[in-house]
Amino acid sequence: MRHAHAVDSVRSAEAALMATLPPGTLMRRAAAGLAAACGGVLDGGVYGRRVVVLAGSGDNGGDALYAGARLAGRGAGVTAVTLDPDRAHPDGLAALRRAGGRITGPDHAPAALARADLVLDGITGIGGKGGLRPRAAELAHAARAASASGAVVVAVDLPSGVDADTGETPGEAFRADATVTFGTYKPGLLVDPAAEYAGALRLVDIGLGPYLPEPELEALQHEDVARLLPVPRGESDKYRRGVVGVVAGSQRYPGAAVLAVGGALRGGAGAVRYVGPAGDAVIGRYPETLVSAGPPAKAGRVQAWVIGPGLGDDHLARQSVDEVLACDVPVLIDADALRLADRERVRARRAPTLLTPHAGEAAALLDVAREEVERARLSHVRRLAAAYRATVLLKGSTTLVAEEGAPARVNPTGTAWLATAGSGDVLSGLTGSLLAAGLSARDAGSVGAYLHGLAARHTRHPFGAHEIADRVPYVWHSVHPRA
Repeated sequence: MRHAHAVDSVRSAEAALMATLPPGTLMRRAAAGLAAACGGVLDGGVYGRRVVVLAGSGDNGGDALYAGARLAGRGAGVTAVTLDPDRAHPDGLAALRRAGGRITGPDHAPAALARADLVLDGITGIGGKGGLRPRAAELAHAARAASASGAVVVAVDLPSGVDADTGETPGEAFRADATVTFGTYKPGLLVDPAAEYAGALRLVDIGLGPYLPEPELEALQHEDVARLLPVPRGESDKYRRGVVGVVAGSQRYPGAAVLAVGGALRGGAGAVRYVGPAGDAVIGRYPETLVSAGPPAKAGRVQAWVIGPGLGDDHLARQSVDEVLACDVPVLIDADALRLADRERVRARRAPTLLTPHAGEAAALLDVAREEVERARLSHVRRLAAAYRATVLLKGSTTLVAEEGAPARVNPTGTAWLATAGSGDVLSGLTGSLLAAGLSARDAGSVGAYLHGLAARHTRHPFGAHEIADRVPYVWHSVHPRA
């Protein structure tokens, strides 16, 4: 599992570790890892390559300068551009001079960058707030032009101009081909919009582990998902494996019911009960489904409910939402049901509740503009979880899962190809099935999003939402071959 820590946690861990080490040790560790990573991104090695170090006035600039010295020692031609020569890291500058590197000011940066094979962005680091200042923004534009001409741009710890804690990009920021981060991931490296600026991520271990607290953000990996996947045992039957109820679809949107049921059938539960007016369409596609015209209270026993995709907002839809919320089993609320579910009734529920809005739906629930949610996804998913006392899966360019009292989770498998009609219906069914199979709301949301994204990545592009559901068994097996 990838863990990400906030700036304050990183600063405290660094201080505790540095108290046990000779002065400068931590920076030299970071620089050594950075230089090694730079050597790995340059085809053909370091010798004879032209490197430009963009160095700010803080420790981030020091890391970059020390790494530049190491690259110069391996035969690279290194030029350091210091934004403020009087405040640049003195020991880093001295190390670079001893290694044969050149030091210049911002006025000479465009010419140096135009010839560069590698650019190190060491301007602001994790303490930067509020976007880049004008001179640094000019360097960001010049570095982007260098990247377009073939140079590799590597961010030191994180791209300058992005917020390390929130993933916000309040102004101009560097766009890196790769980011080499130290000690732990930073939340902004994993959450859009900042994640789009980071490129490929490389973590350098500098010894912070024993001093770091609980992370602010997590990202599941294959082994984590494999451990959580429900696997039937010898004594299992369809009811012991869990029964998920799906309340979805309408006369106008029968396809939403079909897609949600399709996702549910591939989510690990033993049976799927469908409730709603699209029973003929569901049976026509999935004859194993247990179909009922409703209402949900008369459909039979379930271990979890999914409600909302294509539901509409008529009297029957409202009645269904009320009945499902009254059930003492886990409930996933999506799409139309998000508008119909009373906040206080959700807050009062004792069984787990999982909300699965996209940014527009989250904005409506919080009474803010959609752009605000997209600009600060992490803070808004946490806010929504607190407001509803529920687990929240916020869909989008970065899918996040949050609940109070636990680190938020970010899904690493998403793809922009999932921005297609009906993909959210499949995700709801898949995740609801995992709820019925016994996973917690947080784990079901995380695993559902992981498999959903992985299925999209393994489906030929472009695709329809039904193809995502069809692909889930294959990616399930790739994650857990012995399941």
